[in-house]
Amino acid sequence: MNNYALKATALVAAAALTLLAGCTQEKQNQIKREIQNWTGTNGVLEVFAGEKVVKRFLKIDKLSTALGTDDQKARAYRFGYGILDENLNGVADDGEKRVYFEVSDFTQYVFFESPR
Repeated sequence: MNNYALKATALVAAAALTLLAGCTQEKQNQIKREIQNWTGTNGVLEVFAGEKVVKRFLKIDKLSTALGTDDQKARAYRFGYGILDENLNGVADDGEKRVYFEVSDFTQYVFFESPR
Protein backbone atom coordinates (compact mmCIF):
# COMPACT_ATOMS: atom_id res chain seq x y z
CA MET A 1 0.00 0.00 0.00
CA ASN A 2 1.49 3.34 -0.97
CA ASN A 3 1.78 6.38 1.30
CA TYR A 4 -1.27 8.10 -0.25
CA ALA A 5 -3.45 5.02 0.32
CA LEU A 6 -2.29 4.76 3.95
CA LYS A 7 -3.15 8.42 4.58
CA ALA A 8 -6.55 8.02 2.91
CA THR A 9 -7.32 4.92 4.99
CA ALA A 10 -6.32 6.71 8.19
CA LEU A 11 -8.46 9.70 7.26
CA VAL A 12 -11.53 7.53 6.63
CA ALA A 13 -11.01 5.68 9.93
CA ALA A 14 -10.62 8.96 11.82
CA ALA A 15 -13.79 10.33 10.23
CA ALA A 16 -15.74 7.20 11.19
CA LEU A 17 -14.52 7.40 14.79
CA THR A 18 -15.37 11.10 14.97
CA LEU A 19 -18.84 10.37 13.62
CA LEU A 20 -19.41 7.63 16.19
CA ALA A 21 -18.05 9.76 19.02
CA GLY A 22 -20.61 12.47 18.25
CA CYS A 23 -23.53 10.01 18.38
CA THR A 24 -25.61 8.99 21.35
CA GLN A 25 -25.06 5.48 22.69
CA GLU A 26 -28.38 4.44 21.15
CA LYS A 27 -27.31 5.69 17.71
CA GLN A 28 -23.91 3.99 18.05
CA ASN A 29 -25.64 0.68 18.81
CA GLN A 30 -27.92 1.13 15.80
CA ILE A 31 -24.92 1.78 13.54
CA LYS A 32 -23.13 -1.30 14.92
CA ARG A 33 -26.23 -3.47 14.31
CA GLU A 34 -26.48 -2.22 10.73
CA ILE A 35 -22.82 -3.02 10.14
CA GLN A 36 -23.14 -6.49 11.71
CA ASN A 37 -26.21 -7.59 9.74
CA TRP A 38 -26.02 -8.64 6.10
CA THR A 39 -29.03 -8.77 3.83
CA GLY A 40 -28.59 -9.98 0.28
CA THR A 41 -29.77 -12.72 -1.99
CA ASN A 42 -27.13 -15.42 -2.27
CA GLY A 43 -24.78 -15.60 0.70
CA VAL A 44 -22.53 -18.56 1.48
CA LEU A 45 -21.18 -19.45 4.92
CA GLU A 46 -18.34 -21.96 5.24
CA VAL A 47 -17.42 -23.39 8.65
CA PHE A 48 -13.86 -24.60 9.16
CA ALA A 49 -12.12 -27.13 11.40
CA GLY A 50 -8.53 -26.07 10.99
CA GLU A 51 -8.01 -25.62 7.23
CA LYS A 52 -10.85 -27.92 6.19
CA VAL A 53 -14.42 -26.87 5.36
CA VAL A 54 -16.72 -29.05 7.48
CA LYS A 55 -20.11 -27.32 6.89
CA ARG A 56 -21.42 -25.07 4.16
CA PHE A 57 -24.70 -23.16 3.98
CA LEU A 58 -25.91 -21.79 0.64
CA LYS A 59 -28.47 -19.21 -0.51
CA ILE A 60 -28.43 -17.23 2.71
CA ASP A 61 -30.60 -14.15 2.39
CA LYS A 62 -29.88 -12.69 5.83
CA LEU A 63 -27.15 -13.15 8.43
CA SER A 64 -27.91 -11.33 11.67
CA THR A 65 -26.28 -10.66 15.01
CA ALA A 66 -28.47 -11.84 17.86
CA LEU A 67 -29.67 -9.18 20.29
CA GLY A 68 -30.69 -9.63 23.91
CA THR A 69 -34.44 -9.59 24.54
CA ASP A 70 -34.33 -7.11 27.40
CA ASP A 71 -31.12 -5.12 26.91
CA GLN A 72 -30.89 -5.21 23.08
CA LYS A 73 -27.11 -5.76 23.37
CA ALA A 74 -25.37 -7.80 20.69
CA ARG A 75 -24.84 -11.42 21.64
CA ALA A 76 -21.79 -13.52 20.78
CA TYR A 77 -23.39 -15.36 17.89
CA ARG A 78 -24.83 -14.83 14.42
CA PHE A 79 -27.80 -16.64 12.94
CA GLY A 80 -29.57 -17.19 9.66
CA TYR A 81 -31.27 -19.65 7.33
CA GLY A 82 -29.59 -21.40 4.43
CA ILE A 83 -29.48 -24.62 2.50
CA LEU A 84 -27.18 -27.13 4.18
CA ASP A 85 -24.75 -28.28 1.49
CA GLU A 86 -24.42 -31.81 2.85
CA ASN A 87 -21.95 -33.04 0.21
CA LEU A 88 -19.95 -29.76 0.19
CA ASN A 89 -20.11 -29.46 -3.60
CA GLY A 90 -21.21 -25.81 -3.56
CA VAL A 91 -24.56 -26.56 -5.22
CA ALA A 92 -28.03 -26.78 -3.65
CA ASP A 93 -28.84 -30.34 -4.75
CA ASP A 94 -32.26 -32.01 -4.63
CA GLY A 95 -32.93 -33.22 -1.12
CA GLU A 96 -30.68 -30.64 0.60
CA LYS A 97 -32.95 -28.59 2.84
CA ARG A 98 -33.12 -25.05 4.15
CA VAL A 99 -32.13 -25.01 7.84
CA TYR A 100 -31.64 -22.56 10.70
CA PHE A 101 -28.03 -22.17 11.87
CA GLU A 102 -26.00 -20.26 14.43
CA VAL A 103 -22.28 -19.51 14.53
CA SER A 104 -20.52 -18.13 17.60
CA ASP A 105 -17.68 -15.66 17.88
CA PHE A 106 -15.49 -18.72 18.47
CA THR A 107 -16.48 -20.49 15.26
CA GLN A 108 -14.00 -20.29 12.39
CA TYR A 109 -16.07 -19.29 9.38
CA VAL A 110 -16.02 -17.28 6.19
CA PHE A 111 -19.14 -15.55 4.91
CA PHE A 112 -19.34 -14.20 1.36
CA GLU A 113 -21.74 -13.45 -1.43
CA SER A 114 -21.79 -16.32 -3.89
CA PRO A 115 -20.05 -15.52 -7.18
CA ARG A 116 -22.52 -17.78 -9.03
